[in-house]
Order: sequence, then C-alpha cells, then structure tokens
Amino acid sequence: MKNYEGVNIRNVALVGHSHSGKTSLASSMLFTAGATQRLGRVDEGNTTTDYDEEEISRAMSIAAATAVVEWGKTKINLLDTPGFSMFIHEAEMALPAVEAALVVVDAVSGVEVITERIWQYCDKFALPRAIVCTRMDRERADFNRVMESLTSAFGRTVVPVQLPVGSEKSFTGVIDLVKMQAYTYEMGGNGKATVGPIPGNMAEQAKAAHERLVELVAEGDDSLMEEFFDKGTIAEEHIVGGLHNAIREDKIFPVLFASGLGNIGTDEVLDFVVDYLPTAAERDTVKAAPTPNNGEPATRKVADSEPLSLFVFKTISDPFSGRISFFKVYSGVLKNDATLQNFNRGSAEKFAHISTMQGKTAIPVNELHAGDIGAVAKLKETLTGDTLGDKGSPIQYPGVTFAEPAITFAIEPKTRADEDKLSNGIHKLMEEDAMLRFFRDPQTKEFLIAGTGQQHIEVIVSKLKNRYHTEVVLKAPKVPYRETIRGRADVQGRHKKQSGGHGQFGDCKIKMEPLARGGNFEFANEIFGGAIPKNYIPAVEKGIVEAAQRGFLAGFPVVDFKVILYDGSYHDVDSNELSFKTAGRIAFRKAMEQAKPTLLEPVMTVEITIPDEFAGTIMGDLNSRRGRIQGMDNKGGKTIVKAEVPMAEMLTYGTDLTSMTQGRGTFSMEMHHYDFVPALQQEKIIAAAKAERGEEVEVEE
Repeated sequence: MKNYEGVNIRNVALVGHSHSGKTSLASSMLFTAGATQRLGRVDEGNTTTDYDEEEISRAMSIAAATAVVEWGKTKINLLDTPGFSMFIHEAEMALPAVEAALVVVDAVSGVEVITERIWQYCDKFALPRAIVCTRMDRERADFNRVMESLTSAFGRTVVPVQLPVGSEKSFTGVIDLVKMQAYTYEMGGNGKATVGPIPGNMAEQAKAAHERLVELVAEGDDSLMEEFFDKGTIAEEHIVGGLHNAIREDKIFPVLFASGLGNIGTDEVLDFVVDYLPTAAERDTVKAAPTPNNGEPATRKVADSEPLSLFVFKTISDPFSGRISFFKVYSGVLKNDATLQNFNRGSAEKFAHISTMQGKTAIPVNELHAGDIGAVAKLKETLTGDTLGDKGSPIQYPGVTFAEPAITFAIEPKTRADEDKLSNGIHKLMEEDAMLRFFRDPQTKEFLIAGTGQQHIEVIVSKLKNRYHTEVVLKAPKVPYRETIRGRADVQGRHKKQSGGHGQFGDCKIKMEPLARGGNFEFANEIFGGAIPKNYIPAVEKGIVEAAQRGFLAGFPVVDFKVILYDGSYHDVDSNELSFKTAGRIAFRKAMEQAKPTLLEPVMTVEITIPDEFAGTIMGDLNSRRGRIQGMDNKGGKTIVKAEVPMAEMLTYGTDLTSMTQGRGTFSMEMHHYDFVPALQQEKIIAAAKAERGEEVEVEE
C-alpha cells in the first residue's frame, strides 16, 4: 500500500442503529473500490469488518473494526461500529480517531434510538457528519417519510444532496443535486454508475431540491450569498467548496441514498467522502488532556513537521498474534521499527511491523503520516487510551470516559481446570473491552463480572469458551446484606469446661450499643483491678469480631456496634486465650439476642435517562421497587430521573428498562449507603438464608 499524507486521507466512522446497513455499506464500498473480490454479506458471514466468530454467529457487529479503501488518490480509513445498545461504547470509543461520521439510517425505519444517541456523541466530539439512507431497495422504503424523520429529529440543516431514482424494487440510482446528473446502476453489479440526464418526471423535484441546497450553502458564507443574490444560483465549483466548509462547521448535514446489498450509489458515497468530508490534515490542532494544575491544555498540530505523537484508541486480544493496538497518528511520521515513549506508563515500546488493518488482515506499511490510522502487535504495556511519541516532546491526549457498567453477574468456573484459566482469559478480554469489569465481592466471596447488559455478558462468556477454552456458569449476584443492632445489651459470657487435667475457663461481662451508619466496630476496654489479665483482653475482642463476621440473624456480618468490656473473672490454671476467645463469642451472641438485631441492605443511587413519554411508567416502576425519587430534570426531550433504590430490587433492571422503554432508556447506578430492611422483606431474607444453610445453627459451649 502506498504512503499517504494527511491531505489525502479521510477517516470516517460508520455509525447508526443496529441492522441499519453499516456493515453492508462498508462491504459494498470495499468491493466497488476493488479492495475485495466479492460483495460480502452479513447473512453469509463473509464481510470484511464482521470477522469475529461471535459477530458471524449473531449476524451483528460487536466491536469496531477498521478497513481501508483507496479511491483515486485518496486513502479512506473506515471504522465500522456496532449499533446495538449493549455495544455502543465501541462506537463512542472510535469517534476521537476520525474527522467525520457517516450516520447510516434505514430508509424504512428512519431515525431510531441509537441513531439519536450516536448523534449526541458526535455533538460531544464536534464531529462533522453526513447521513446515508441505506436499504432504499427494501419494501416500504420511502424518500419523503425518511426525510421527515430526519428533519424532525435533527432539524432544518439536514438537507438532501441526492435524490433517489425509484424506490423499493425499482430503486436504480441517484440524482446528484450539485452536478445535476443522474447515476444509474445494475442491481448487485460492480457498483460503477452509468451517468445520464435527470429523468423527465423528476426534473422539477430535482430543480427545487437543488435550489434548497444552494440556499443553505449560501447562508453560511457572505461571498456565496452575494453571488446567489446577483446570479440567482452559485457556480458548481463554489457549491463544492461552500458545502465542504459548511459540513466541516456542522452547519449542514447532507443526506445521501444507497443500497449496500444491491451495491447502488456506493461509488457516489465514496466520491462524496473524498470531495466533501474533512481531510485528516484539516483538524487544525488536537488538545491534550487537562493538566493537574488546571492550566491551559497543550495542543499539537496534525502535521508531519510536528514531533511524533499517537493515541491508542482500541485494543484487541488475539489468541495467536497477542495484543493488537489500533492507533491514530496525530502528529509527525511513524516509521517501522521506531521506539516510542509511552507517556502514560513511562515505558519504551518498539513499533515493529506497523500495518493498516483490512478487517482481521494486516497490510504491512513502512510509515504512517500525521492523520493516518494504523495497528501494531505485541506492545508490552500499552493499553487503550495511552499516548505514545517522541521522548523529548511529551504530551497526553484525553481518552473517552464511559459510564459504569449497568449489570452484574456472579461467575463460577465449571471445573478446577477452568478456574485456573479464568483470570487470565477475563483480563485479556478486559484489555479490549472498556466496559467489562471483573472483581471479587469481599463479603460474599463471589467473583463478579459486570457489563452493559445481559447480551454483553453472554458474549464475554462465549468468548471465554471459544478463545480461551474456559467454561463458566453465570448466576445472579448475592446481595451483600449486613446485620446491626438498634438497642443496647448488658450480658455475661462464661465458658467453663473440665475434662481431666487442665480445663478451660473464661468469663467476661460486656455492654453492647449501636453506632451510627458507617461506624463499623469499636471495642473499649474498661477493666479495672485486673478482673481479666491484660494478655487475655485481645482474645475477648477477637472472639467478638469472629462471631460478628459469621452474623446472628442470617449469617451476614454484623456492623455499626460498640462493645465495652467492663468486668470478668479468670482461673490461675484453667484460663487461656482460647477460653476467653470462646467467652467473647458467647457474650456476643447473648448480647445480640437482647440488642434488637436487624438487617441492613445496600441502597444504590440510580440515574435513569428516558424519553419524556416514558417518565410516568418509570416513576411507577421505581415506586414498586421501594425506590425514593430524589429529583427529575428535563433536557432535550429526555427526562432524567434520580432515585435511591435498594440493590435487591435492581438486579434485573437493565432488561426491565429495555422492555419498558423499547430500548430507548439508559441508566447508571452506584453504591450509596446501607439502610434498614423493612420487616416483611427481612423475614423472607432470613428464611432464605436459613434454608441455604440447611438450618445449621452454631452451638456455643
């Protein structure tokens, strides 16, 4: 592959709702440009960008993938991203690496929920975008309806730069509203158009659409507005320049039409990317991450003349090639075998065998210029979000910050052999998936795995089995309940055992009282006059602590209580540490009987974002989950509900929210505090805990 400079590079992300035709469009672009020898199809599992066995078996994109198209004298780096809500973080992660997005919209379905969310992501990164309405050959595909959906969602600056010729099975091509020519195709052909005049029955519609486009282009440029008023139109070459600038400045969002499976309109999409979307060199500067002293962040020009710097935006873990790092060269020229400094980790990395990725196939290159996208295998310490570059010119670019995972499962290996391999496999998957978490609950001792939703976790489990030959079982996680007291107690713990020879004797008197939430445990020694020798007092405390860990009501740790040791007795011969430890345990259990024991449950702070029409449904559902509403806010047609809800009521909330909001709701939650469990729920929890333990009750001596 040739070397390309930034002015001849276009970096474009294909984004949009799932099953809108992104991967099919990418396949047709690759085929039309001669990068592949056949038109790949998702249902046949032979597309370039859906190459993972999970993607092939599920017929959906799960991770962002890169592909390269050489079109004329231009290199187009395509990033095909997932559109399913569970994997949308992969799309967000790819956006900092591109200068523009093609928002792919199904011509039948129009704007869907993920289309709206990805549009917001593009706004966050100030990313120019064009819209491609695909599947124009499908039954019920309709130009007027899809345009109404687009303008309703995104405003009047959404404007067609093409008109479709025909629709449904009669869709044969497009009319270019800048050149005012028709481009017709053979269904399922090579993607090369036959150029001709605009059909007579569409002449008036095309003229009106052309004038609308010219007016919008002229609005954003004084010189073009002057030309428009003088001549009533704008010269074609001026429209091209004006439209290019308007797209760059997010003043116009152009709409194109195509069929990926039919390979209709693809060459026009490629021409549009080259002629109108920003070049890699047109991103003037890139800002570094904010400095600790809150000074103005450093900037770096996207230019070959600047010191070398690059940003790793994605990592995949390949069982054969090891870790593969995908990066964007922001400045300078990266040459093969260069040694760069990782500014995040303070280590040196050698870039041997740099390449550009055609799906899963690496195409070796000798160098990559500022603005280009590449990949390299086997970096030792580098992970997603790291910045590397010339050691003498340090800079760190900001990564993408994601919300915390929304769903958690307990995970158990099936066999001992699986247990040995589990940690290694999970950590390799965590390197490539920014939304995956794996940790152990210190109270329940369970291993937990957290992700964006049930399907996300199911994919991880499948990858563990197929890639790393590790089989696991998923279970709902145990809620980490705790026990505490509401009252006070004053008791004696006495342990006496005689069995010939030295016996055992320990005697202590304690008072127990509650502490505020978060107080955990306090032990106060108020022994006077040597009632208990000093060397035995720690044993009493240890016995109480061990008994508290085993719980009293249902086997959960007892917290937020204070014990005062104030009296006792001992035997010169029979007393020892074990005797006083046992006495402490007996005293603890007696005190718990008197001190009004109760259960505590974790309460989560939850933030839910839903379209306004679902607000009532969500509020009612939260009330049924014992939730306490803390506030509501409205923003851009969305309602944001903040609430505090017991964890026990939120274990399946991700799935429930999806069904209640047709997949349009999102939520995040984190631990907030512990609170008392209502009596009715408390009885059920204690009964379940006793059943699980087989009604085993510890008998104290």
